[in-house]
Amino acid sequence: MLYYALVFFIVAIIAAVLGFSGIAGAAAGIAKILFFVFLILFVISLLVGRRPLA
Repeated sequence: MLYYALVFFIVAIIAAVLGFSGIAGAAAGIAKILFFVFLILFVISLLVGRRPLA
């Protein structure tokens, strides 16, 4: 999922350089959403995946 966030971020940068502001904004928004979903799932997996040391 982090890979897709990076892909959309790169698409947003390229679109912004070429002057496609609508596409750049949409791609940046998608990248931001994917990144936050990745962070939430990562934190949940860290909390759930811990095992007691007993």
